[in-house]
Amino acid sequence: MAGQTKIPCVMMRGGTSKGAYFLARDLPPSAAARDRVLLAAMGSPDTRQIDGLGGAHPLTSKVAIVAPSERSDADVDYLFAQVVVNEPKVDISPTCGNILAGVGPFAIEQGLVQPGAGETRVRIFMVNTRSLCIATVKTPGGEVSYEGETRIAGVPGTSAPILLDFENIAGSSCGALLPTGKIRDMIEGVPVTCVDNGMPVVVFAAKDVGRNGYELPAALDADAEVKQCIEAIRLKAGPLMRLGDVAKKVVPKMTLVAPPREGGAVATRTFIPHVCHEAIGVLGAVSVATACVLEGSATEGIAKVPAGETKILSVEHPTGEFTVQLETTRAAGGIEIKRAALLRTARRLFDGNVLVPRAVWDGR
Repeated sequence: MAGQTKIPCVMMRGGTSKGAYFLARDLPPSAAARDRVLLAAMGSPDTRQIDGLGGAHPLTSKVAIVAPSERSDADVDYLFAQVVVNEPKVDISPTCGNILAGVGPFAIEQGLVQPGAGETRVRIFMVNTRSLCIATVKTPGGEVSYEGETRIAGVPGTSAPILLDFENIAGSSCGALLPTGKIRDMIEGVPVTCVDNGMPVVVFAAKDVGRNGYELPAALDADAEVKQCIEAIRLKAGPLMRLGDVAKKVVPKMTLVAPPREGGAVATRTFIPHVCHEAIGVLGAVSVATACVLEGSATEGIAKVPAGETKILSVEHPTGEFTVQLETTRAAGGIEIKRAALLRTARRLFDGNVLVPRAVWDGR
């Protein structure tokens, strides 16, 4: 088409998010040009993203960039990009576990990984956090199957399960599981636990910011007082968590916790970071679950934690729950996290080309 550049693109639902999946070879090699292309493709900056593929919400304005990996311990590299809806900004500081759920199927169907007869293990190097995940994808007859009986909160119907098994994700963004060096800190007069087990998160009791933790996301989004309080904590937590000035970053995520209401381990309300999530992010849930099992954390007296070294914790959120499995061990310094795993689903939605103005990129 005259005046526009065609770029191969696949739209996929990954977990409770949706995004555009690209092969790295189909995008500009320079980061600046790549970001301009992603902004044009998704339609940012615009609150409706009317001129692009984005869905006018942080959960539907995401991108996965996938390439064959040169690492001996990985099959593919996955770079996550959060395209900000109403700003000309692409943030690659965090990763995304929901979009990660689609990387395995995408890699198989794009020919980057040879499928097995029944299921296929895809070793994924998460470039943003420099950590590894093994995704187990159902491939009956050597083809990706999206049909199954697995149901996850926030997604209608059922799908084939995708098991995500994380290795060495503690401190992946901040350099340590507890980046401040403490299980509990006092920030702006509020007891918090700053934790990074795949996603930097600040966890604190809802009651300590004057809320009950069961409010609907829309109510919290409209609550200017609590949002101002939470942002003040976030801005001070950033440097303490070795993230520097976070005023223009999407991390750390901010999670209010309350006693569970639906038989789970803990109830949550998460800001990502300025909009209240209708659910909770994949790796955010892992970090919150981790805070729950750490003795003396801000969740103490709130979370209900099962006994045993292998702990299955149901993290409740506004639209359901998220089950996290943690393997723990007791060491001299307290509880240590050995492994984290969880179950997601994904589906390929569209396969074709996205068009961007040649003034943005001419394809060369």
